[in-house]
Amino acid sequence: MQPLIDGLIFIVDDDASVREALAWLLRSRRLASEHFGSAEAFEQYLAEAPLPDQPRCLLLDVRMPGMSGLVLFDRLAERGLLAEMPVIFLTGHADVPTAVEAVKRGAFDFCEKPFSDNALVDRIEQALGMSQRALEVQRVRRSLADRIAELTDRERDVMRLVVEGLPNKLIADQLAISVRTVEVHRARVFEKMEVKSAVELANRLREL
Repeated sequence: MQPLIDGLIFIVDDDASVREALAWLLRSRRLASEHFGSAEAFEQYLAEAPLPDQPRCLLLDVRMPGMSGLVLFDRLAERGLLAEMPVIFLTGHADVPTAVEAVKRGAFDFCEKPFSDNALVDRIEQALGMSQRALEVQRVRRSLADRIAELTDRERDVMRLVVEGLPNKLIADQLAISVRTVEVHRARVFEKMEVKSAVELANRLREL
């Protein structure tokens, strides 16, 4: 049975029964998951291989032996992973204030144990949507960076001045080249950057 969403949910909780229950819940909603018994185990997973190129989110217990969920959350935040892998904290009643504070610092949400299955899955699907958007932004930026890397130094010079709004004659004067040479470089820049106008080029570059 194929998942409804092409996404992956990571479960990090030291309680095996909680991990199994969550994995079963996600399977019943056709959502793929991987689970870990400690924050250290999840960190090791992250260290060994790049994350899959698909939407993902993290269900993270607040209190665990060894490294706490909060420490792991802070490390993920330092690495800039919270947008592409939103964190939903799983918390007991006593940890609600802590979880609320984590949300203020960038966590996607928290669910208090025992949680509503439907409410949790709804938030997971929303988190996966956020991850998908963040990953798409990253793909666009990588693609733009790759195209810029293909430009010659002179084409970059011309591109910079085109974006500043200078006409070809002034660009030629500043770079001490002919107007015809500017036109050739300009056309190549537009072709490599896959744009048709200076306005579109400026908008593309702002995406970086």
